[in-house]
Amino acid sequence: MELYNLDIERGILSAILFDGKIYEDVAAILKPSDFYLPFHQNIFAAMEDLSKKDYPIDEIFLRDYLTKQNKFDEELFLEILGTAPIEAVEAYAREIKDLAVKRELIHLSNEIKKTVLEDDKKAIEEVEEIQGKLFSIATSNLAGDFKNSQVIIDETLEYIKAQVSKQNKIVTGLDTGYVELNRMTSGFGEGDLIILAARPSMGKTALALNLALNVLKQNKGVAIFSLEMPADQLMLRMLSSAGKIPLQDLRRGNLDDNEWSKLTAVADELSEKPLFVDDEGNVNIHTIRAKLRKLKIQNPELSLAIVDYLQLINSDLKERHLAIAEISRSLKLLARELQIPIIALSQLNRSLESRPNKRPMLSDLRESGAIEQDADIIMFIYRDDVYKAMEAKQKQKEAMEQGKAVQIEFKEKEVEDAEIIIGKQRNGPTGTVEMLFHKNYVLFTDKVSEVQEIQMSEAQIEIPSI
Repeated sequence: MELYNLDIERGILSAILFDGKIYEDVAAILKPSDFYLPFHQNIFAAMEDLSKKDYPIDEIFLRDYLTKQNKFDEELFLEILGTAPIEAVEAYAREIKDLAVKRELIHLSNEIKKTVLEDDKKAIEEVEEIQGKLFSIATSNLAGDFKNSQVIIDETLEYIKAQVSKQNKIVTGLDTGYVELNRMTSGFGEGDLIILAARPSMGKTALALNLALNVLKQNKGVAIFSLEMPADQLMLRMLSSAGKIPLQDLRRGNLDDNEWSKLTAVADELSEKPLFVDDEGNVNIHTIRAKLRKLKIQNPELSLAIVDYLQLINSDLKERHLAIAEISRSLKLLARELQIPIIALSQLNRSLESRPNKRPMLSDLRESGAIEQDADIIMFIYRDDVYKAMEAKQKQKEAMEQGKAVQIEFKEKEVEDAEIIIGKQRNGPTGTVEMLFHKNYVLFTDKVSEVQEIQMSEAQIEIPSI
């Protein structure tokens, strides 16, 4: 099978010479390298330059342009002029594009053989590099590498019109499922890197899984890289949050009939959702990139990726700040490449606990420079009751060590106040979103909506007359 068709190539170029107005239609599909014959590549490249300069795309200008570049071939040019212009030129242009892609695949297969046999790289790096090239072929921009201002304006106006047509005027990106968080962020944008950071026990994984559940409810795909926790433990948490079943009851298998019913219902529902979990643990950024690219090709509905957590990603770089810089930059580029938001969980420096006000700041991020630079949104989780409980336990311990029978009064709450502090947002405001954290269900909920529900239910209670 021949992976080119010179007759069609000549017919397309002849059609453009016959009517220069159709060049734009062809250029939206083909680039010069898509033509097989080098002279045909030169002709189309010349047409591209003439079009940009607003010169006529005709025999005289093309002949003069190519002659000055020492790329003119009289015999081949006459063959084009002697070919009947093709009708339905766009359909034939797509056929040429298809043949060009197949040639690229053949070239890539030869390159793979050469790389494997001759290069001194690790196998995983070679696989990642090859998958990157394959993804580039599969998702190549047919209109070229750069967009001029007119194209950008047209696309932007289309985007604005699409937002106007939406019923939800607040959310322009991926719906987080939280009213106040949506109001602050307008949803997570395609290509955004979102850092979710907190000290241990604040609920980083819980909030990330809650966000995943909210996206799955929209029938959109979610991929989770769990570097710390096995997949079955993640699923226990998701089932607890989704069904509002106490996590401890799930872990012990201590369920009553009502809880069994709720568990069966949410398990059936979740089993049909496009959720993908990788709990290999020992992965580097090359592995994450390769797996996500493959998953996106196989599952175009993939709309969110979560990495739990950033500091556990392996790197060959010995200096940790350089390793984190490479990882955060790679995650940002991957988000843009796949056009999905990526949430990366991150640890905070222990030093913040020595401050009177323990609410996190950007400077509390471990290796904060690179992360702060690459992230589009940085969110912190803060729950004051966690520190109050820690302080009470510490005072009780100190009292016991001193032989004092002192009972420190502190009652742990089932539902605690939580603050989601937006410390950075590239395209929006910073500030604090108030939420509630249901400890039994490892579930974050909107504080405002729950307070309103309680007030409405109280208003419906009839107070008996005395």
